[in-house]
Amino acid sequence: MNMHTLAFATPTPAMAHQLASSDCGTPAWWQRLAETGIPSVLPAADNACAVTLLWRDPHGNDAQSPITCVVVDMNSVTDHHRPEPEAMARVPGTDVWYWHTTLPADWRGSYGFIPLQADQLPPAYHGADEARRQQQRAWWISIMAHAVADPFNPPSQPGNTASALHLPAAPDQSCWRDTDAGHTGPTQPERLRALPWHSAMLANQRTVWLFETGTASTERPLVILLDGQRWARQIPIWRALELETASGRLPAAAYLLIDSIDGMHRGSELGCNAMFWQAIQQELLPFVHTSMPCSQDGARTVVTGQSLGGLAALYAGWHWPSRFGRVLSQSGSFWWPHEDLMRLPPGVAPHRRAGASGELAREIAAAPPALTPLAVLLEVGSREDVMIDVNEAVRDALLANGHHVQWQIFEGGHDSLCWRGGLIDGLARLLASTPTSSGPPPSGSTPPTRQPVF
Repeated sequence: MNMHTLAFATPTPAMAHQLASSDCGTPAWWQRLAETGIPSVLPAADNACAVTLLWRDPHGNDAQSPITCVVVDMNSVTDHHRPEPEAMARVPGTDVWYWHTTLPADWRGSYGFIPLQADQLPPAYHGADEARRQQQRAWWISIMAHAVADPFNPPSQPGNTASALHLPAAPDQSCWRDTDAGHTGPTQPERLRALPWHSAMLANQRTVWLFETGTASTERPLVILLDGQRWARQIPIWRALELETASGRLPAAAYLLIDSIDGMHRGSELGCNAMFWQAIQQELLPFVHTSMPCSQDGARTVVTGQSLGGLAALYAGWHWPSRFGRVLSQSGSFWWPHEDLMRLPPGVAPHRRAGASGELAREIAAAPPALTPLAVLLEVGSREDVMIDVNEAVRDALLANGHHVQWQIFEGGHDSLCWRGGLIDGLARLLASTPTSSGPPPSGSTPPTRQPVF
């Protein structure tokens, strides 16, 4: 099912009653709704939830405010390809803006609002498809500076313009509660070090983070996290790792987080770049092993990555299986290098493309049977459209080549809020399990949320 076909529903009777009440928009009305919970999440039919987002116009009612449109940006739900963006409705004569949808009860994702004045509304796009696509993209980029989080559901990290919405049946992320409460550092700060890596091979420099749990040992597994700045700064992972290690779900381990420097370097180095991985093996890992005792066995080394990092993680395992024997790829960009698979004309909704694949899947499919089988966990969001197809192509190629693959689809999109839970789950599985394999699920099927297919 293409989840983008979900209808944007009218408010539930209870919310419609609130919006029609005589005191709608008064301080008492806002206080009453805040006490019951904003956003409003109510049970709906077919294991779904009715979700209503509310935004209070800081300028006042429609006679006082310059705001003429409030765009809703909800990951994997609202569509950036629409000529007219998904927007909230104002209750006339009030400071109340609202928007309603129905989502599966196990959905999780981030969302925010973009309040706009009349001169910031989308222009009339013109020209050929590619010209209009570029104009639409430029408009979205121009308005993102105005994005705000939900003040009734503020983000845990200062400066973040997105709020988190966890529906009742979403997979457990309790190990992230300390982080969400603002505790971003490890409880034992001496176990974390941020160090410069000056690479002669790559002719650049960046920050890497070394973090360890448990007792120092050359038997501890090594976990490499690409896009390390995400897990060190944007969504600090330290408390989650400490809690899951203390609970016994994760073993004592050494963690190496590698910064991607900037967008240009990220695109170059994570796009199947052999030199990048040679530099890691020849320059970085020898330093890591002398600074932080851990195993040098590929079967006890996990490489993790999201999006383009997911592609890079599997590329490393595929080309150097005896060094990087376990791979966790989340929403891997396996379309690479065929960007046309991700480009859509204006007004065309994202959709599945059966049989779509990138170069890495084709390379794996054409190779002789594996001599050193990898243990790979692939996950992708149910709302990622063609990303599901290109991930399926990689899954099928790996299985046919003799590798051990765990496959799962989660209810959500291309979203760090989903990835953070999948990262901890994936590490627990890859570091604890004995690899096994079987064929892929039937064509077109959707495995249950967070359930592996072996």
